Amino acid sequence: MTPETTTSDAALQHLRDQVSETDRAIVDLVNRRLDLVRRIWRRKEELGLEVVDPQREARLLEELEQASSGALSGNGLRELHAYLLALTKRELDR
Repeated sequence: MTPETTTSDAALQHLRDQVSETDRAIVDLVNRRLDLVRRIWRRKEELGLEVVDPQREARLLEELEQASSGALSGNGLRELHAYLLALTKRELDR
């Protein structure tokens, strides 16, 4: 298959468009999550609570593992969860 054939295939382009749309949705959701966690952290600080709650993080992972029914493996989900938590903490600490 030549590069011209690959880029001009309508079905392939449609799938690529769907991936791009999904990626934009993921970015929007991560931004929404950051905003929500920022609000949670502020409220916890007002209440004199620790902002990081390892028990809550573990419960969230368990909930996600139960809810995941797609192609994402258990290991992949755990990696994604760990990365998302680290990213959140890094972004909100800056």
